[in-house]
Amino acid sequence: MSETRPWHGSYEPGVPTALALEPLTVPQFLERAAREHGDATAIIYFNRRLTYRELKNHVDLFAAALAQLGVTHDSRVAIQLPNIPQTVIAYYATLSLGAQAVMTNPLYTPRELEHQWKDAGCRVAVVTDFLFESRIRPARARLPIEHYIVASIPDYMRLPLRFVARWKLGRADPPRVASVASEAGVHSFVKLIRTKPQPSSAPPRPDDLAVLQYTGGATGVAKGAMLTHANLSANLQQCRAWFTGLTTGKEVFLTALPLFHSFGMTAAMNFPMSVAGAMVLIPDPRDIKAIVRAIARHGVTLLPAVPPIFNAILNYPKLGASDLRSVRRCFSGSAAMPEDVLQRFEALTGARIVEGFGLSEASPVTHMNPVNGLRKAGAIGIPIPNTDSKIVNMDDGVTEMARGEIGELAIRGPQVMKGYWNMPEESAHALRDGWLYTGDLAVMDEDGFFRIAGRKKEMIIVSGYKVFPDEVDGVLMAHPAVLEAATIGLPDAKRGERVKSFVVLKPGAQASVEDLLAYSRENLAAYKVPRTIEFRAELPKSGALKMLRRVLVEEELAK
Repeated sequence: MSETRPWHGSYEPGVPTALALEPLTVPQFLERAAREHGDATAIIYFNRRLTYRELKNHVDLFAAALAQLGVTHDSRVAIQLPNIPQTVIAYYATLSLGAQAVMTNPLYTPRELEHQWKDAGCRVAVVTDFLFESRIRPARARLPIEHYIVASIPDYMRLPLRFVARWKLGRADPPRVASVASEAGVHSFVKLIRTKPQPSSAPPRPDDLAVLQYTGGATGVAKGAMLTHANLSANLQQCRAWFTGLTTGKEVFLTALPLFHSFGMTAAMNFPMSVAGAMVLIPDPRDIKAIVRAIARHGVTLLPAVPPIFNAILNYPKLGASDLRSVRRCFSGSAAMPEDVLQRFEALTGARIVEGFGLSEASPVTHMNPVNGLRKAGAIGIPIPNTDSKIVNMDDGVTEMARGEIGELAIRGPQVMKGYWNMPEESAHALRDGWLYTGDLAVMDEDGFFRIAGRKKEMIIVSGYKVFPDEVDGVLMAHPAVLEAATIGLPDAKRGERVKSFVVLKPGAQASVEDLLAYSRENLAAYKVPRTIEFRAELPKSGALKMLRRVLVEEELAK
């Protein structure tokens, strides 16, 4: 992209508006890290470390095992694991064969697994032993998988088993591998990586498909975004150019974001790989105690996270005993960061929080605030190198909106997907004339900074007036007693729709419904003020900690 855009004036010195992208595949980043920084730490998992040389060896061995099970260029491999070493190994082994990874949420039910794995055409799945026993075995006849590779949480640990037994995911203790690895079509992960390497197949090319990243779980039927090696590689190079000053082979990343999600996959796994950084794996992103301890113990320097994690760290009761000042930069996405959370976290750590925006269909990063330059609170920032963006009329999808006017956000760049797997109509709707239509409502200011107003499907129409849930949530979360908020629209015979908000209070804080309504009336136009507010102990979230307003709507309509 050679044309000057309004946001280019806000680029930091040294960050190019356009990059000469290297034609690399994703596995080539691991190959380069192992070749040039073989002794550098790649993975920290509790008290076990793997160097890049060791990681590359395990990836090669597992790739050989996958090949013996019939995985080829035209195969899809399901990876249904929390953040453990086997996740990284399985992902890179799959991609090194030219096959496609289908990253699957460990919390999925058999019905959800059946849809995703049949849609993708998966025949091999890498799963944990306790998920295999509790969810997959009872539904095995309905699932298309021919070979299950079973990974155990202790496989890569150097910890007593009594410690492992206390760690629970899905409220199920992990059974021993032997109990699931003695039947046809079921294989032990650790036994497979002892397979003697065979001559490898032809390596993937940049234009080959790398990942089917399923998206849409928060808004409807999941769709498989087809991401190529070139898409993912471009996004890594864009992020690397944006985060100036990183030291190759020396950075330590917190890998708490779920790797099955596109944000975690890119920001917490592939990005560290691209700079030969260490990944501190946290299996459960809700385990704030483990996160705080890991940051302090391992000297985390770069922290990719979502606002609920930053907020939870600040509210962790024993925070004062931990030194988190090793953190220099944070990457926040998925939702707007409350300004007081940003300010308090930066004061605590001395780090700089870089708010950004992305979506699975774009590998995922498209916008970021400058790391050291001008930053605007609540804004998703500006398009990153080689990325163009515009705001279009939400009805005709063509007319560009004036600065300051809300419309649909459209994006184009080398990180944008090829389309949706087996969904030509959905692909044609999302990809038009080289632009990705995001379904997000946004506004661009005079400096070229973008701000998200909400989802097109979640916009509330009250007596003909548009209400954006994100704006209402932002006001409620600015109240000193409020930890989280989620706003929805419900049918109303008189107004068309009415506004209802759900609120979680901070630990120990007190506020009444009338307190919050009065606060809302002071900060919102009358038609935007919630008609009702309901207190909750927690709000429904996806496995990636994204707020699920759809679930709240379903609950209300079912009453």
